[in-house]
Amino acid sequence: MANKTDATYAGAIIMEINGREAVELISVDTKTTIGRKPVKTMNRRGRVRGYADGITEFELNVTAAVPIDDTEIDWANITKAKITLYPINAEEKRTSYLDCFSVSCSSKYEVDNEARIDIQMIALDKVEE
Repeated sequence: MANKTDATYAGAIIMEINGREAVELISVDTKTTIGRKPVKTMNRRGRVRGYADGITEFELNVTAAVPIDDTEIDWANITKAKITLYPINAEEKRTSYLDCFSVSCSSKYEVDNEARIDIQMIALDKVEE
């Protein structure tokens, strides 16, 4: 017998380029690097004494299906894109990554699936809307 849970899941994932919905994404892997670093000092105990705050980075690994219609996207030169993760439940807040730019691209072709492109991106900000 299945247990009833109150879990919520992400719904659609949309990338907007130049203010228009350009493509629905297949998957997004996010990684937030806080930038906090240990401060190593010369002390008797030979241990780290504290930490210094750093710069937060938002790394995104995005997978999209390559469209075959007249939608021509220059995947390697994406700048100022917005990636929004919409929750299935309309009451939940959506998460947006703002001012995303592409760092690297790679294509993937499989027998059973459509042609895909993997894009590594960096976002300048993350907001809950």
